[in-house]
Amino acid sequence: MGRGKIVIRRIDNSTNRQVTFSKRRGGLLKKAKELSILCDAEVGLVVFSSTGRLYEFCSTNMKSVIDRYTKAKEEQPAGLDATSQTKVCLFKSNARDVLV
Repeated sequence: MGRGKIVIRRIDNSTNRQVTFSKRRGGLLKKAKELSILCDAEVGLVVFSSTGRLYEFCSTNMKSVIDRYTKAKEEQPAGLDATSQTKVCLFKSNARDVLV
């Protein structure tokens, strides 16, 4: 039997909010590490707490991940995410095949 769904909204009690942040931060960092190991993915995760404290995980080097991200964003046409770009490329490729 699974747990019940919770309403996703800001937690009013600051102590409860901090405890929840700490637990979820740990889970998020664990999932990022698992993703990088299981899928051989280059993962960079940056989290700032409400007090401004920095938490991060990187499967390789954070600077190289951020540089790669920045370069990918510059090369990506405005308004298209990576999935949409892939669909456009496949459509163009299929269209060329049909016309030839």
